[in-house]
Amino acid sequence: MPNDKITAVGANIAEKAAMIWNVADMLRGPFKPHEYGLVILPMTVMKRFHDCLLPTHQAVLDTYEKAKKLQVIDGFLQKASGYQFYNTSRFTFEPLLADPDNIESNFRDYLSGFSANAQDVLAKFDFDNIIKRMVESNTLYLVIKEFGSEKGYLGPDKISAVDCGYIFEDLVRRFSESFGEEAGAHFTSRDIIYLMTDLLLSEADLDTSSMTVYDMAMGTSQMLSCMEERIHELNSDIEVTCFGQEFNPSTFAIAKADMMIRGGDPNNMRFGDTLSEDQFPRFTFQYIISNPPFGIDWKREQKAVEAEAARGEMGRFAPGLPKISDGQQLFVLNGLAKLANKGKMAIIQNGSPLFSGDAGSGPSNIRQYILENDWLDCIIQLSTDMFMNTGISTYIWVLSKDKPAHRAGKVQLIDASHCFEPRRKSIGTKRNDITDACRELIVTAYGEFANGKVYGDKNGIYCESKVFESVEFGYNKIVVERPQRDEAGNILLKRGKPVPDTSLRDTENVPLVQDIDTYFAREVLPYAPDAWIDHSKTKVGYEIPMTRYFYEYQAPEAVEDIVARITALEQDISAGLAELFHKEG
Repeated sequence: MPNDKITAVGANIAEKAAMIWNVADMLRGPFKPHEYGLVILPMTVMKRFHDCLLPTHQAVLDTYEKAKKLQVIDGFLQKASGYQFYNTSRFTFEPLLADPDNIESNFRDYLSGFSANAQDVLAKFDFDNIIKRMVESNTLYLVIKEFGSEKGYLGPDKISAVDCGYIFEDLVRRFSESFGEEAGAHFTSRDIIYLMTDLLLSEADLDTSSMTVYDMAMGTSQMLSCMEERIHELNSDIEVTCFGQEFNPSTFAIAKADMMIRGGDPNNMRFGDTLSEDQFPRFTFQYIISNPPFGIDWKREQKAVEAEAARGEMGRFAPGLPKISDGQQLFVLNGLAKLANKGKMAIIQNGSPLFSGDAGSGPSNIRQYILENDWLDCIIQLSTDMFMNTGISTYIWVLSKDKPAHRAGKVQLIDASHCFEPRRKSIGTKRNDITDACRELIVTAYGEFANGKVYGDKNGIYCESKVFESVEFGYNKIVVERPQRDEAGNILLKRGKPVPDTSLRDTENVPLVQDIDTYFAREVLPYAPDAWIDHSKTKVGYEIPMTRYFYEYQAPEAVEDIVARITALEQDISAGLAELFHKEG
């Protein structure tokens, strides 16, 4: 996979996106800066539709004349257009621009000629109201003229589906930044996506006729298109069917448009909140690839989520509910509920799901559910500054319902926080890239499944792999009681048993791999001979302290070296002052 797909958008694509965004100059005044995207995004989608359909426009018109009296004509018109959509209007951009006095009525005639699925896309942009505002501000003709120019051409003979995806990404990023939103909330950069695809397809059975891929928070659907692209690079004969759900109307519209243009089934792109409005009940998928939001509360979906959890095993959230301030683990549970028996999922999360929540809490119970079912395959820690909207450390969780025998009962952790190359120019907070060489190191480490092995140069770019038994992440949280004593120091009894002193109550986390009583006798009783365990309060917990596993002690600087450094600094300062006063004297 060439590196230019990752480190930078091709020059012509960047120029194309910049040209499209320059339409904003015509909108200045009637539209506020944060509203430019409301015009530019739907116009770009619509122009892409137009330029794809242009070569077969007359064939569609001819077919429509012959078949318009039939009750079902979609199939004939789709065949004539060569796409999953079509337009039966007599207008294209050329005759539209030839009649500026009637631009509004003719443009609306053109839009009404689109098939229902294309109309649905434009409706998600609220395009009708945008047209009204352009008419009122006398900008409609100017905008159409700019998009109708040679430099505004978006036909597939010049702009591939992948390149068009880049353009959409760039436009969404610009719109998000102008609107004050976090651009990274809408899409994930390609270097991370390609790493995820290669992890998912590592050791995959490519001797198959079909594959299904699902993204539960698809944004502009670029994860799906990259996954399809990667599968076809490995075996062009595999039929890849993509499914996705998205809650943001504009990005959903782009995703559906992209699917229509690529020839997939646009009905597989569905609108709605994944947590509260699941559009794929009873569906399962072979592969899931997703970057759902993290650090976002689920208060709006709370009622629906709790109702779903109450369904128990019939629902998606039975194992537990995370804290209300962060719903990312709900997406993990959704993915597991939709993962086929031999399916595999790669999902991005921040550090919170590794350790947040005490034993018995929702987050801990979710980890317990995943680990005790032996579905956690690998966690890869990425470097900081990998995303456009956050500089924090992020993690790729790889979950599998069909681990190979040598990985069964085990979890691989890969520290790839040093496996990156700095970008020449940052995009938002994204300052680092996973280049081809970096991705190869990580995928090799994942494939070899070695414990304690470093891949690359520890003085430069490298990653490190460690392997653990799943049970090593679990612990019993025990409650240790101490007795109350009277003024004379005697233990107070009630019904023949010591009365606990709540002020002396303590807890201990005993690894699951250790016997509780043995641990207690070794670690507690020597220091508190009167202590006992209240076994009724023991809870099982799970956490994955990844930072601790890869921590390396750095010896502090020797005292002699510190003194020598300070002395040298003092001498340097003294010399500078002496020179200064000498000159002044």
